[in-house]
Amino acid sequence: MRKFNLEDRFIEYVIGISTIVDYVDNSKLGNHISGQLIRSGSSPALNYGEAQNAESRKDFVHKLKIILKELKESRICLKII
Repeated sequence: MRKFNLEDRFIEYVIGISTIVDYVDNSKLGNHISGQLIRSGSSPALNYGEAQNAESRKDFVHKLKIILKELKESRICLKII
């Protein structure tokens, strides 16, 4: 049985985002969207580290909702690209 490791999946996601950003056009829009994608695409991995040390269940759920928000923002950036 394969272990589900969310942290590793988030790290792989960041690596994939960095590969995509390298191919974005060097235009004003391209630079803006790729910069935003780097921020929103790397945020879930970092926020997951914080969620693992949440002070309560409520804090943990809140941090996971932030991760979801950043993933949705990344999805829109990817659609624009």
